[in-house]
Amino acid sequence: MTSSSPILSSDGISMSFGDFKVLSDISLDVARGEIVGVLGPNGAGKTTYMNLLTGALPPTGGRVFLGGEDVTRLDTAQRCHRGLARTHQVPKPFSGMTVFENVLVAVNHGRMTHHVDPVTEAWQVLEETGLAHVANRPAETLGLLDRKRLELSRALATDPTVLLLDEIGGGLTDAEGDALVALIRDIHARGITIIWIEHIMRLLLEACTRLVCMAEGKVLADGTPHEVVKSPAVQVAYFGAAA
Repeated sequence: MTSSSPILSSDGISMSFGDFKVLSDISLDVARGEIVGVLGPNGAGKTTYMNLLTGALPPTGGRVFLGGEDVTRLDTAQRCHRGLARTHQVPKPFSGMTVFENVLVAVNHGRMTHHVDPVTEAWQVLEETGLAHVANRPAETLGLLDRKRLELSRALATDPTVLLLDEIGGGLTDAEGDALVALIRDIHARGITIIWIEHIMRLLLEACTRLVCMAEGKVLADGTPHEVVKSPAVQVAYFGAAA
């Protein structure tokens, strides 16, 4: 179920490093309950855009709104406390901790308020993401798919209303990618709004009902998966040739 009221918006977001402009005037609204895929070639500015949405980088222009509140000047932790969580492209679990302890840290420090027992909540998240059977293993010993599941677990443990996924499908086999898509669909079914930035188009086509294509720091297309994939501009930017 989606609502027409934006839960997350960027209004004219731009980002430059010196004279090099990475993003140019990106304005996007994401409605509550949507699952939106963002794709584009390497260097399109996708991860930089995510960093601006989450507060990891301050924009050189434009504003970010979360639930109607201007959060442009808030840092990553403050945005997390307001319900905005993310995964990272390269999973980096807390070393020296078990899988369970990684998730428990997120429960204890990623939420604005605590109305649940942290231990119970951590176990519930691990059950949901299929990691309960490895809860007591050192996190750094996990394989790639389970590391990505742990990234998701730590994000979910903060009790987000909006979840940003940064190329979480990278490096997985087709079967592992399918398992990840199934998990993300289950998370979305809970009512969590998802923005999934990904280079692997197949995964986005299986999970998302809306696609946004970026190239050279700009939005080339925004619409249904069919509309975006068939766009001549997307064909040239993403595939290197017109359809």
